[in-house]
Amino acid sequence: MAGNDEFEVLFHRYERNPILTREMWPYPCNSVLNPGAIRLADGTTLLLCRVEDFRGHSHLTVARSADGRGGWEIDREPSFAPDLEQFPEELWGVEDPRISYIPELEKYSVVYVAYSRGGPAVSLALTEDFRHYERLGLVLPPENKDAALLPRRFDGLWMLIHRPVMPGLGQHIWISSSKDLIHWGHHHLILEARYGGWWDADKIGLSPPMIETPEGWIMIYHGVRVTASGRIYRLGLALFDLEDPTKALLRGDSWVFGPSATYEREGDVPNVVFPCGYTIDDDGDTLNIYYGVADTAIAMAHASITDILHWLKRHGRPVEHTPVSGWETRPLT
Repeated sequence: MAGNDEFEVLFHRYERNPILTREMWPYPCNSVLNPGAIRLADGTTLLLCRVEDFRGHSHLTVARSADGRGGWEIDREPSFAPDLEQFPEELWGVEDPRISYIPELEKYSVVYVAYSRGGPAVSLALTEDFRHYERLGLVLPPENKDAALLPRRFDGLWMLIHRPVMPGLGQHIWISSSKDLIHWGHHHLILEARYGGWWDADKIGLSPPMIETPEGWIMIYHGVRVTASGRIYRLGLALFDLEDPTKALLRGDSWVFGPSATYEREGDVPNVVFPCGYTIDDDGDTLNIYYGVADTAIAMAHASITDILHWLKRHGRPVEHTPVSGWETRPLT
């Protein structure tokens, strides 16, 4: 195992963090966190923010910025609220959206968590303008979350990354495929939580949607370690095959970004950095991640895609896949 020389600073915090807080919101709320992110055709950065009300239920609200850092224009009321009449699985709120632009559809996908008595589950909606949404409904049953759609088909199939919870089998990252975005099968385990004293030993999950590069899909994932004082959420890196995203190529041993600033260590849920979205600047290399801090506010950090790939080449190791009790595949129906 590599030692401390493996750690280097890849992600640099914005000096004016946090960038969005409940005090900036146009209506009362408890917290704003875990935003999906996309850069629109006109260069505007759009965040679809999870907003928690004073009941503990969440909805999603759009915030827009010309430079992705400040001057945020926030919708005056919830942009995407639970629809209990048509989608009762949203009873206790909608959470943690991941956004991808789908060129074939000329629409954005919003994959989000629908939360109800059955637990968290994966739902999908499509939109052209982030004002009108076509809900496709529940696509993966509870308990499941941390999901995002890849932006193109592979051998005619859409692919969705997600994190199911299976009692006794752990909380690992999976991928499933679909012909129609509604019925999902061909389930494959693609990255496992480690065991024992590792930083990502308790559970892992996808953070923002995967990042397409000529060398493969970069995955930024969160890992959780349980300590005597509670859980710590940190970020790690892996690389997946460009034409077969079921195949992990490299995975780093060490975490690359973790809570250290006061706004990341203190809040409703201490010691959490949790990105659900990113944008890429005009240079094609500067990566901006938008992340929830301590389940209380939103911050941003930037990195170089080139530096991330170099780090993975230096420090990543081939991924050894261990089957989880024969759950690797299911027929597509």
